[in-house]
Amino acid sequence: MSTHDAEDQQRKTSARRDIAAVVGLSLAAVFICVKFDISEALAAWTRPHERFQLDELPPILLVIAVCLIWFSARRYFEASRQLALRKAVEKKLAEAYAENQRLALKYVDMQEHERKALAHDLHDELGQYVNAIKLDAVSMRDAAADTSSIQAAARTMIGNIDRVYNVLRGLIRQLRPVGFDELGLLAALEHCINEWRTRLPATQIELASSGDLESLDEVRGLVIFRLVQEALTNVARHSQATQVQILIERASGGLDVLVADNGRGADLTLPRTGLGLVGMRERVAALGGVISLASARGQGFQVKAFIPWPASA
Repeated sequence: MSTHDAEDQQRKTSARRDIAAVVGLSLAAVFICVKFDISEALAAWTRPHERFQLDELPPILLVIAVCLIWFSARRYFEASRQLALRKAVEKKLAEAYAENQRLALKYVDMQEHERKALAHDLHDELGQYVNAIKLDAVSMRDAAADTSSIQAAARTMIGNIDRVYNVLRGLIRQLRPVGFDELGLLAALEHCINEWRTRLPATQIELASSGDLESLDEVRGLVIFRLVQEALTNVARHSQATQVQILIERASGGLDVLVADNGRGADLTLPRTGLGLVGMRERVAALGGVISLASARGQGFQVKAFIPWPASA
């Protein structure tokens, strides 16, 4: 039960208690008046003081009692109405949140689908043409054995083609994890981490996992991969860490993902201008998960996420 529900329920209980108190006191007054003939005693007591109109007190008190009962009943029904309205609003908010989460998940799925299609097109179409052009340039270089200018032009063409192809391979890796479709999440993570080890030779990166990760659906696997990829990008750009620990393990109801480094850390109270963490939050939230950050100046940086299992699991 939420805090608002508890408050409304407490308000409703308080109104019900007021009604019970007023009704109980009224019944007790009736019993006492009948038992001890209070009206006769009151009439005898007020007769010498007729000028003060004390004999009019009983109807006045009766009106006050009726008003108190009416006020208590009104409080009770108002609290009931407020509780019903709050529940209806919370139900609509829950439905809107579920719809928003479904749309966010669909957006992430469509984004990864588009990346996959684009990566395949780049590899199958543009990559093949670049390779064909390079083969033609190599043939020109080998055939023109006596013409130094043609050989020089062919060598320049080959160098430029190699650069274009390297850029193309980098784009394909960013769009689609290498080995993810063929070998699964762990193989893609190992390949990604090996590349970062090459780029960051002074940083020791360790990966540990537990549980069957290969049975994960594609969407959750890609979210975990992107989270680790973005965390390692932040390490390379900002952290200056010498050790990075990546831990993926099964938890109750889902998976825990932890990426922690021993770098210079950051002040989390300051506004952050980068979009990497925002993207990670959106991806994890789209799956109904949560992500938390822990850091301080000189004390490293830690990204921890919980990704729940799909409802079918």
